[in-house]
Amino acid sequence: MQTITNFRGNRAILLFWRAFLSKMKLGTIFLVCIMVIASCSEKQPAYKSQRVTKLEVDKSDRELRVYNGPDVIRTFDIGLGFSPQGHKKREGDGKTPHGRYYIDRKNPFSSFHLSLGISYPNASDKRQAWKRGYSPGGDIMIHGLPSNGDIPSSRDWTRGCIAVTNAEIEYLYKVVDVGTPIIIYE
Repeated sequence: MQTITNFRGNRAILLFWRAFLSKMKLGTIFLVCIMVIASCSEKQPAYKSQRVTKLEVDKSDRELRVYNGPDVIRTFDIGLGFSPQGHKKREGDGKTPHGRYYIDRKNPFSSFHLSLGISYPNASDKRQAWKRGYSPGGDIMIHGLPSNGDIPSSRDWTRGCIAVTNAEIEYLYKVVDVGTPIIIYE
């Protein structure tokens, strides 16, 4: 009789371990699946942790500098408006404004790959333009290349915006928050 009881006890233990291991297999399979899915998803770039605190545009050097605190973390060559020298005074003048602004919007559906809106015109820009009897213009952006495939024929080809490559605007779009200050000067 004892042999039968031991057999039944052993069978119960065997069934327990069999069920436990099968659940472990499912758990392991589930864990492996999660790991595979996670590794296939878009990786967060290392630079995502570097908060951008300021953008600075030097029009004369055609350079956009990206800051984290006092440190320049990236620098980009840029294109400007088709008449880049001087401050933007009115709509259609082809000039890139200079002054203190901030990034006021992000556009994932831009005609120029992606774009970051600049808060031009500010109150001073509007006052100066209206004083002269002109509209100050607007819709100044940092953007990539035209989405229609046209290749710009010169370095300064925009209507007053700041142009970078598509790869560069993808980087900027990820690391620059709305509200980030941008200083543009000659």
